Amino acid sequence: MKGAGGSILAARLDGASEDIPVDIPRVPAREAAEDELSDPMYHEHDPNLLERALDRFWDWVGALLDGAAGAAPGGPLGLVVIALVVIGLGAALWWRLGTPQRTVRTPETLFGGTARSAAAHRTAAAAHAEAHRWNEAVQERMRALVRSLEDRAVLDPRPGRTADEAAADAGRVLPVHAGRLIKAARVFDDVTYGGRAADESAYLTLRTLDLDLEAAKPLTAVGTSREAAV
Repeated sequence: MKGAGGSILAARLDGASEDIPVDIPRVPAREAAEDELSDPMYHEHDPNLLERALDRFWDWVGALLDGAAGAAPGGPLGLVVIALVVIGLGAALWWRLGTPQRTVRTPETLFGGTARSAAAHRTAAAAHAEAHRWNEAVQERMRALVRSLEDRAVLDPRPGRTADEAAADAGRVLPVHAGRLIKAARVFDDVTYGGRAADESAYLTLRTLDLDLEAAKPLTAVGTSREAAV
């Protein structure tokens, strides 16, 4: 009987051990779970880095719009009205100003292909000044000044010369007026290429310089100095 009783007790203990839950410490359990979840089979359908970034971006945009809708008068409907007004203003500016274009203006030639005499340029400048078209008056007077220096052989005629080049060349043989020539060329460039507006004072200053140069005697003509150097 004792042997049989011992067998029955052992069987009961074995059955009881199956029903008792296994108590695993927290840290080993967490490590076991992380190790299991690190298996690539659990991440086959996870979004990639770009998809996660886009999800975060759209979440941010949604939160921003939600905040704007809450702050805008009328809630979401007010936000739509504000957006339509902004789009309408943008369309109106586009229609009014045209397509934006980035152009780099390079200095063009002083005469732009025209072949007028100094007297003709002065006449045109006076007509523009009479009509208060100061931009055109300044341009024509600068052309008259340079053409006159070419006619007097102070400057050698050179196709494609710019106002800055003419002022620099003339200043070397007319050093007393070199500073005024540089300023005159700068005014011409500002008016012609810089989008600035000239006034009567700018025109009168240029006309006075033109008249003073008519009476000025150069140290040596540009053409002569070059021949001497050769």
